[in-house]
Amino acid sequence: MGQGPEELRRDIERRRDDLGETIDAIGDRVSPGRIMERRRNRIVGGFRSVTDRLMGTVSSGSDHVGDVASSVKDHISGDAIKQQTSGAPIGAGLVAFGVGFLVAAAFPATQPEQDLAGRAQDAIEPVTGALAEAGQHVASELKDDASQAASEVKETATAAAGDVADSAKEQAVAAKEDAGSITS
Repeated sequence: MGQGPEELRRDIERRRDDLGETIDAIGDRVSPGRIMERRRNRIVGGFRSVTDRLMGTVSSGSDHVGDVASSVKDHISGDAIKQQTSGAPIGAGLVAFGVGFLVAAAFPATQPEQDLAGRAQDAIEPVTGALAEAGQHVASELKDDASQAASEVKETATAAAGDVADSAKEQAVAAKEDAGSITS
């Protein structure tokens, strides 16, 4: 004989739960919000990876400083480098970037680098045009909003100045009348 009704019900419930989890996973996978979150996490992870490679992590930074110190021992002591870069990873990164830039500038660009630069320039041109157009559009909208806000402030200030002037005249007349009634 086959399975009993209770076993069939449990099997059906288990399969429903599995199917529900699969559908939830698919929904999560194709959700625009989750797609954007995964892309953002990927970009942030890439930036962290690049910064870790450029500036190193805390533990690898001291090891790297030690390596650099031993290679340039006749010029600077390792303790001096550690002291100068301690607590300043951005400074160390900028120094490393500057040295790398000078080394790169000393050597002519290779053909693959020139090709890559040309392709990057071609890919960037449409984006720069679109960004410039978007920037002009935003600037014109902000200019209109700023002009409107300035007009409103000017109108409010003019009205307030008129109210103050009227109030001052009324107070002057009242003071004059009070002075006249005191002398009489």
